[in-house]
Amino acid sequence: MDKILQTIENVNGEINGVVWGAFGLLLLVGTGIIVTVLTKFFQVSHIGLWFKKTLGSLFHKDVIGHSREKGSISPFQALCTALAATVGTGNIAGVAAAISIGGAGAVFWMWVAAFFGMMTNYAENVLGIYYRRKNENGEWSGGAMYYLADGLGKKKGMKIFGKILAVLFCIFAMLASFGIGSMGQVNKIVTNVSQAFDVPALSSVEVFSGVSLYNIILGAVIMLLTALITLGGLKRIASVAEKIVPFMVVLFVIGSLAIIGVNYANILPAFKAIFVNAFCPEAFVGGGIGAVIGKVVTQGFKRGVFSNEAGLGSSVMVHSNSNVKEPVAQGMWGIFEVFADTMVVCTMTALVVLTAGGLDGGVFNVLTGEIAQGYTDATLVGGAFNSVFSWGGIGEKFIAVAMFLFAFTTVLGWSHYGSKAWEYLFGAKTTVIFRIIHVCTIIFGAVLTSSLAWDISDTFNGLMMIPNLIGVLSLSPLVVKITKNYLRRTKKGEDVEPMYNFDPEIQAQELVREITED
Repeated sequence: MDKILQTIENVNGEINGVVWGAFGLLLLVGTGIIVTVLTKFFQVSHIGLWFKKTLGSLFHKDVIGHSREKGSISPFQALCTALAATVGTGNIAGVAAAISIGGAGAVFWMWVAAFFGMMTNYAENVLGIYYRRKNENGEWSGGAMYYLADGLGKKKGMKIFGKILAVLFCIFAMLASFGIGSMGQVNKIVTNVSQAFDVPALSSVEVFSGVSLYNIILGAVIMLLTALITLGGLKRIASVAEKIVPFMVVLFVIGSLAIIGVNYANILPAFKAIFVNAFCPEAFVGGGIGAVIGKVVTQGFKRGVFSNEAGLGSSVMVHSNSNVKEPVAQGMWGIFEVFADTMVVCTMTALVVLTAGGLDGGVFNVLTGEIAQGYTDATLVGGAFNSVFSWGGIGEKFIAVAMFLFAFTTVLGWSHYGSKAWEYLFGAKTTVIFRIIHVCTIIFGAVLTSSLAWDISDTFNGLMMIPNLIGVLSLSPLVVKITKNYLRRTKKGEDVEPMYNFDPEIQAQELVREITED
């Protein structure tokens, strides 16, 4: 087993170095910058509009009410399912890992990635709705594979290239669902739960290479719970997500604010460390100044993408199941998704770590980059909570529960993403086969080392990101056109035909639905 894991680690390391090298990072951030510029900084210039259409509409019946349309879910359910997949261990352990490796400055680059990622996610969702179609079961299907084949593929001389990229995206998406959407999440659940709720009779029994019986039992329980939900399809996943996600996000933010409030004197120094270390990293990172900054930036971008998934083309696969007609309307939910995930939840996590116990001590020492003895990146946030809520280790237990909810819902969301990729390749009637395979991979997350599970997830993310971003870049002028069409109709009151779908037949059906609903 040790030799197999070592081989996996070596191969993964080689691929990871390529996809997360200069090309991958330039493509990721460059796409966000280009879409931001082309849409005239939509995330800033129309901040009132997208807040009104997302957070401000949460009590509207057409947003939160359940859809009666087959295979369709409400915009709120789509958001919760997307957040279920994005708000995962990346928001807790991922932020801690970024700080541990790249220092406090990595947080700044997570923010940068998220700012431009808002528009990348916006563009993905606009294209996802515009190029979606009904599958053989009469359910909506959308995603990067569709706008690669039907959008990029319709350009002169790009038909074969578009289809090849669509197939590659689906393969990488399925692999990613096993990494970020299964093994990486379960690994963090097992690590935190086994430490916070230790059962010596089980944890003392070593099955092989440091893997205890307790780890395997936890993995098996998670497998069972996942199977009970995901095998019921999107409707069941969305139903669970809309109940758990708002609760877990609010609870975590309240808990984080309590920690930050107790350590209020360290808030301004923490922000100072974030901004200063983003450009002048501490010496602990090692290497020349260029290599040091490169490491900090890379960690910020990688963990930012792991957290909010902007650029992966993942969440668009569930946003496309929304019962909305307007591509821009769902695109704005994509902006809010990245905002809530990184700007709110990840920032809370970062401040918890950086303020707990003081900046020159506590669980993490900003000046030396050292993690306090007895902690790892997986348990760092739990230690920070324990520094305030120390009675009976309640802080660590709170994070273990939060990590379970965050990670478990991510597994559910990614089961849907992977099944949509499988559907594109093999048909909607066979997606249950993928869901079974996805459930079976969960046990590997319980036995892999923490670093390897994360590294595999990073690699699959990068592979999935490349074809998707090529599609978004090539179709960015269309995103601008659809956006202008929406603004002309809704803000200027002009009488122009809406741009709902690229397919004339579906466009006509949506226009009829609009008249019927009105």
